[in-house]
Amino acid sequence: MQVTWKKVLAAVAVVLLIGYLISIWWSIEPDPIEQTVYSQENGQQVVGYATTTSLILTVETLLDKSGGWLSNDVTPPSIFMDNMPAFEFGAIEQARDLALIMRKEFSRSQSQSTADKDLLAAHSKLNIEHTSWLVPSAESEYRDAIKLLKLYRARMMATENADAQFYARADNLNEWLKEVQKRLGSMSQRLSASVGQERLNTDLSGDSSARQSTPGFGVQEIKTSWWKIDDVFYETRGATWALLNFMKAIEVDFADVLQKKNAQVSLRQIIRELEETQQPVWSPMILNGSGFGVVANHSLVMANYISRANAAVIDLTNLLTQG
Repeated sequence: MQVTWKKVLAAVAVVLLIGYLISIWWSIEPDPIEQTVYSQENGQQVVGYATTTSLILTVETLLDKSGGWLSNDVTPPSIFMDNMPAFEFGAIEQARDLALIMRKEFSRSQSQSTADKDLLAAHSKLNIEHTSWLVPSAESEYRDAIKLLKLYRARMMATENADAQFYARADNLNEWLKEVQKRLGSMSQRLSASVGQERLNTDLSGDSSARQSTPGFGVQEIKTSWWKIDDVFYETRGATWALLNFMKAIEVDFADVLQKKNAQVSLRQIIRELEETQQPVWSPMILNGSGFGVVANHSLVMANYISRANAAVIDLTNLLTQG
């Protein structure tokens, strides 16, 4: 009997070790997409090819990376993993934002023009709950979205077909950058809350006649739960990974607009700050030291890069707004 128990314990230990090693392999984050991928082989760069391709490749990479899409897995070891699912959620949120702007702005010449049918359907497919594992599963819906985006790209590149367009204009780009600003601002606040902050209520600042539904707190203590700190960090990693892919594509498709506004350097500064967010994390866990304490605080370091990227986005938005 004693020998039997030893065999059972040894088997359990081996299974746990294998599961742990698999979880490490599945937690390897994908590399950012190289900008050279957005160049067409025939040398004729069709406007919109780079942005559409970046969206396609970003979603494909999330589905085809080691372990596949983990957010909706209900079996070990992925059910015990939270860092990579958080990464996936941050990235897919950025993909949804870009798909929305492509449907509402990039593919439409004016406010009264109709939305592209493939982009409309693709955006709807991307909006399925990322944890859905029954019929339809998140993976199947995202695969369908990729097919629809490829159909749009093929129609857009066909010279004999004029119903699929991509308009690279300063006002269109600004609409997407406004969404990016909101996302980056929210990320920065959530990361900074890792150490706890007393925040003054500035909801109605700047407008003496502004009102809100219910009274808000004058001062509020904001602190991220210890259990959620790593999730917020890796969600931000995923969001900035996807955003980095999209910014590289925007630099290609909106090259003429950026050059006219003398804004190429501003965009490259955004790309540089986003690249810093993808540096390897050498620590086995996300540390949460206090402010200037002895132990590092990875969330505050990430918040610094995010804030600088957001400042660069605001500068770029101002440049594009100017005549």
